[in-house]
Amino acid sequence: MVALNPPLCDFGRPAIDFDLPGTDGQRHTLASCRGPNGLLVMFICNHCPYVKAIIDRLIRDCRELAAHGIGCVAIMSNDVAAYPEDAPEAMQRWALELDFPFPYLYDASQAVARAYGAVCTPDFFGYNAALELQYRGRLDASGRQPAAADSRRELFAALQEIARSGRGPAEQNASIGCSIKWKED
Repeated sequence: MVALNPPLCDFGRPAIDFDLPGTDGQRHTLASCRGPNGLLVMFICNHCPYVKAIIDRLIRDCRELAAHGIGCVAIMSNDVAAYPEDAPEAMQRWALELDFPFPYLYDASQAVARAYGAVCTPDFFGYNAALELQYRGRLDASGRQPAAADSRRELFAALQEIARSGRGPAEQNASIGCSIKWKED
């Protein structure tokens, strides 16, 4: 399993629209997921050890970001034929078990992941109220194992700043994770 780092923030890049089915049986769009002060788009999956290492912290941060007017959405884009543990039924079980405070969407065609330029799980895209990219960094210092409990909450602090000022921090640390499992053409 190769660990990848996504590119750093391309400040101002507009959010890409999407219309995807969620584990809740509803369809979700960019407009339905955004908050009044911005949006966090997360590419995650069920099986990745990097996602498993942070999922509890990610859920906590998304719950708290809602109070700052930031909407959150998670998208799973892996090839489920090759990785059945990421299939929609497994996604639904995981979202219910962990009580996700955000829609968990299935990108079966992988078109949304490609449009965003997602490269790994987890991969985070933080947008301001105008849906301009302001953050492309990591959750915190976690890798395949959770970081220390007192680690700086980088994503949370960045999204708070975006909610308040519309701008993300100039210095950002790239996320790290497993590659998106692309379908063979």
